[in-house]
Amino acid sequence: MIDGAMLVGNEVRQSAGRFQSCDPSTGATLTPDFSSAGEAEVSDACALAAAAAPVYATTDPESRAAFLEAIAIKIEAIGDDLIVRAMQESGLPRTRLEGERGRTTGQLRLFAKVVRQGDWLDATIDPAMPDRAPLPRPDLRRMNIAVGPVAVFGASNFPLAFSVAGGDTASALAAGCPVVVKGHPAHPGTGELVARAIQRAVAACGMPEGTFSYLPGETNALGEALVGDPRIRAVGFTGSRGGGLALMRIAAARKEPIPVYAEMSSINPVVLMPAALAARGRALAEGFVQSLTMGAGQFCTNPGLVIAVEGADLDAFVAAAAEVMQGSAPQTMLSLSIHDNFAKGVSALAGHAAVETIARGQSETGVNQAVAALFQTSAQQFLADIALAHEVFGSSSVIVRCRDLGEVTQVIASLEGQLTATLQLDDADVEAARDLLPVLADRVGRVLANGWPTGVEVAHAMVHGGPFPATSDGRTTSVGTLAIHRFLRPVAFQNLPAALLPAGIADENPWGVARRIDGVREGSPR
Repeated sequence: MIDGAMLVGNEVRQSAGRFQSCDPSTGATLTPDFSSAGEAEVSDACALAAAAAPVYATTDPESRAAFLEAIAIKIEAIGDDLIVRAMQESGLPRTRLEGERGRTTGQLRLFAKVVRQGDWLDATIDPAMPDRAPLPRPDLRRMNIAVGPVAVFGASNFPLAFSVAGGDTASALAAGCPVVVKGHPAHPGTGELVARAIQRAVAACGMPEGTFSYLPGETNALGEALVGDPRIRAVGFTGSRGGGLALMRIAAARKEPIPVYAEMSSINPVVLMPAALAARGRALAEGFVQSLTMGAGQFCTNPGLVIAVEGADLDAFVAAAAEVMQGSAPQTMLSLSIHDNFAKGVSALAGHAAVETIARGQSETGVNQAVAALFQTSAQQFLADIALAHEVFGSSSVIVRCRDLGEVTQVIASLEGQLTATLQLDDADVEAARDLLPVLADRVGRVLANGWPTGVEVAHAMVHGGPFPATSDGRTTSVGTLAIHRFLRPVAFQNLPAALLPAGIADENPWGVARRIDGVREGSPR
């Protein structure tokens, strides 16, 4: 059911202030109108979250894991209504959204496994040494605990996997943190369906009322109030650099500053090494354009920059890429504002004196459609103007022509922080790539070989983060099981009576979690 509601804990509310969503493929307004949460709803949701925090944080791993699995089951139970509404609000095709739903429920189930395993606690015990000379050692025990209520901002480009029940929400709930979600205004109906599923899971699993709240709205003031509320202890955000920086300033100016884990901006350089370019330039061109135009280029890992050494092989690659791009069909973008920003970015590159337009995709046939764009410039010009390295969110990319591999290294070293970098290389390129690898690793969170950066695996080893401005904290990830650590902090307990010890570090180990005793992992050989 969609009726434009806000969910404040277990309560369903409506507001006098309303806003509308639209179908980006037609521009038509969708029904119903939606409530726009205000300061009162923010305050009430945060108060409930703060009350729930100490209770939810101490739930045992099995109960918390079962709750995450219940959310996945409730989302799947929505059925096709969820896919149909998401298609209407995003313009994305059915197959993409069905896959995204599977990713959403899959990562919830993956975090359930992580919670049961217990490694996230990092339970560590250094037993007392009362007879140690010259000074005895106290009994020291350490474990991670939840930071407290987390504000999560739904993303525009993934209405399911990075939104209401997406990776930020899943990892925060896995860590033991109540979550208050600010729904994205581009897909409020989709958000409400998922939020109601989570609300049902909270009730079914007997979790505290404030474990989850959902606040829709289209104003910046709503997000500002949420981040500024003193009961919020951390923020998860995926969106524009401007939006992320604004939230970081609010969080830093609080009486008690808090971390904002913001994923913001990335152009994801692809380096075409000489031997690979010579051996398979046509195939690389086809794979590049396919990656660039997939989903209208609305991926944070879109290959927005290609770097290669000047010569006939690069000329052949450029010609092949242009040919493929000219046949690419226009695609609906997620919203009018995203389309407008894409058009402005492409226009700025096309009008730049140092940039040559190589190709455009087929012309628009409807509203809010992205026409793919490919440009090129020299390394010298690229290094001279930082604006050429700015992200254009959509299917637009710039080829940088370098005189030699030394200039390739210069271009890479000049870049801001990125989510990914890709090396296209053959065996003959390995030694040269060895020199580039440390420079790439310094600039990015994930280095790929012989693939394309679009498509982020939800896995234990995944890093979806990078140095600023790719993310606000390059030591973290928003995808994969490592994401749980954003919402945990370590606490040491010294000489506590056994009756007061948290379950994770109690002698009897009632949760059955793996622990490190006096520096040695339980069950490991000494």
